[in-house]
Amino acid sequence: MNTETIILVTLAIVPTFIVGVIAYFFFKEHVKNEDHRRDHIISKDLQSEALPTRLQAYERMVLFLERISPNKLLIRVPPISNDKEHYENLLIQNIEQEYEHNLSQQIYISDDCWNTINTTKNAVIQLIRKASMSEKTNSADKLREVVLTEMMEKTSPTNVAISFVRNEVSKIWN
Repeated sequence: MNTETIILVTLAIVPTFIVGVIAYFFFKEHVKNEDHRRDHIISKDLQSEALPTRLQAYERMVLFLERISPNKLLIRVPPISNDKEHYENLLIQNIEQEYEHNLSQQIYISDDCWNTINTTKNAVIQLIRKASMSEKTNSADKLREVVLTEMMEKTSPTNVAISFVRNEVSKIWN
């Protein structure tokens, strides 16, 4: 082979090589874009399927908060006897049963929301225990009265938590 042939072969191979490299990078970028598009479509489909379940979980947690709201709890759960300790235990047991019934909802709501709900549950229990230990409380009816009076004087922890849940749900829509 002479130099002229080598130059001609090189001139033929170099553009082919350059076109091959450019085609490789374009194809690689195209495949990457298609993967992202497919992942986005799958993610969007999963979100649209999961949204009703998430909203239902938030609804159930609002219902839980409404049911443990001291005002509504005291009306729904009347005292069995006049013993304040038995009534205190009955109220706390009712709150714990409601909570356990809704434990599975935590996988559908945010950690912040779940922590707020936990804190609220504990605050309501503490409110009942504090009212029971009050010197003014000597019977189940007096316990109810003290708790209701306390709720009239300050904002219920459940109302604060319900506002938090509403905020969470509004973030889902935006």
